[in-house]
Amino acid sequence: MPYVNIKVTDEGVTPEQKVQLIKGVTDLLHDVLGKAPASTFVVIDEVALSDWGVGGMNVEEWRKQQS
Repeated sequence: MPYVNIKVTDEGVTPEQKVQLIKGVTDLLHDVLGKAPASTFVVIDEVALSDWGVGGMNVEEWRKQQS
């Protein structure tokens, strides 16, 4: 029973994109490892930019420094 947790920033991922991610990951696990789609779990978590860190700061601040 594979469990995959996808974390993305909350910047407008559409319901259609989420469907594509879930199907794509499920298909990949089936194709590569032979895992049954019926027992494959995929969870997508959207994380606020202020709660996502990179380079010792949250993404909002990191992006400001990069620009």
